Amino acid sequence: MESIRIIELKESIFADNNADADRLRQQLKQQGTFLLNLMSSPGSGKTSTLKRTIAALKDDLSIGVMEADIDSDVDAAAIAATGARAIQLHTGGMCHLDADMTRQGLTEFGTEDLDLVVLENVGNLVCPAEFDTGAVKNAVILSVPEGHDKPLKYPLMFEVADVLIVNKIDVLPYFDFDLDKLTEYAHMRHPGLPIFPVSAKTGEGMDAWTDWLRRQVAEWKQ
Repeated sequence: MESIRIIELKESIFADNNADADRLRQQLKQQGTFLLNLMSSPGSGKTSTLKRTIAALKDDLSIGVMEADIDSDVDAAAIAATGARAIQLHTGGMCHLDADMTRQGLTEFGTEDLDLVVLENVGNLVCPAEFDTGAVKNAVILSVPEGHDKPLKYPLMFEVADVLIVNKIDVLPYFDFDLDKLTEYAHMRHPGLPIFPVSAKTGEGMDAWTDWLRRQVAEWKQ
């Protein structure tokens, strides 16, 4: 019987994407633009956290936001109202962005005059973690109502994250959420992962997060 060839398509696709992502990072480095990939579940408060972040940094940095969704332009409109440059990316039903899709968005967006571009990825804790977008850093938001066990259930998301933002700490008294347990579980997946508890609603904790991001942008531009 003739032997059957087996082609590992998944591995090939990821390898090609990773190489493309590295090229995109090099291009961003040359023009001095910092790209942050922001990931989370739907409803965790990505857009509200981002609005607070823009308010804190807009006097120091020129900021743009690429909103990725399967449909609608609701989030892009909300970001545009802050004064930041915004563009909506529709993924055509796909649950993530890869490096090529990110590059297409950046090309249409125009980033040469921007210090910081935030890619607000499609809302889920699975697919976006699998694809390198070419971002300098990956940030994940976990909200208090989601529970402190998510690093155990969605390990890859917390392994690829460079920073974890715990949002909605203003409702901690109303949920069975253990911040110490979350920290333990997150550090099981990614030892030393920076964690910033915040409330996008009240502004609590936002200074520590935005100071961290400001330092990352400054270091990237050196």
